[in-house]
Amino acid sequence: MKKAVEAKRDVFPTEIRLAAEELSVAVKEEEHKPSTLIFLAPSKSLLHVLDKIGPTMAVLRQDVQRNIERLEKMYLIDPSLYSSLGEILKKEMDDGTARKRESCSRAILWLTRSLNFSLALLEFLEKESEWSLEQIVEESYNNTLKPWHGWISSAAYKVALKLIPEKEVFSSFLMGDDDERECNGLKDDIQMLVSLLRPLLDEINALLRKFRLDRIKST
Repeated sequence: MKKAVEAKRDVFPTEIRLAAEELSVAVKEEEHKPSTLIFLAPSKSLLHVLDKIGPTMAVLRQDVQRNIERLEKMYLIDPSLYSSLGEILKKEMDDGTARKRESCSRAILWLTRSLNFSLALLEFLEKESEWSLEQIVEESYNNTLKPWHGWISSAAYKVALKLIPEKEVFSSFLMGDDDERECNGLKDDIQMLVSLLRPLLDEINALLRKFRLDRIKST
């Protein structure tokens, strides 16, 4: 029975497992660490997860999409030079543009914070089985994004929190609406993604601290 479930998971992977496999491939292929392309892989996967939560995350999704596009545009100018996040941050620091509103440094900062939020959400989803999705999202937000949000962003979040779906609905979305899939399979996939995402984010958070960009708040 267990082998049958595992085989089914291989044929119909969860959204989380797809994200983990994509990140795993990117990590193996890229030499530069932290790499721009490695960073963009989970950032794009985050869009799919936010879509699963629904329109309540529309504002965050819009920000993530805009920051991805800004970083991709910078990368495509010179892929060999801007394959490293560190090189992008260094260039903008040298140019004096890193703290400007439309800088790629800010895009990296807010994408990192959004991924920090996603990581916290996944960890709570896996560990706190008794919590509602509203509790999980609220705790994740308080621990990651809230300290850096101004009153406008915080107010928008409070409205969105009231419209979050039930955890069972969200979990079924992540599992592809497959009633035969065991919840343990989703937990395994979450653990796989977390094990790949955490060291990447630790490295990028350290890089942001190095350039003293980690304390920037939204307006």
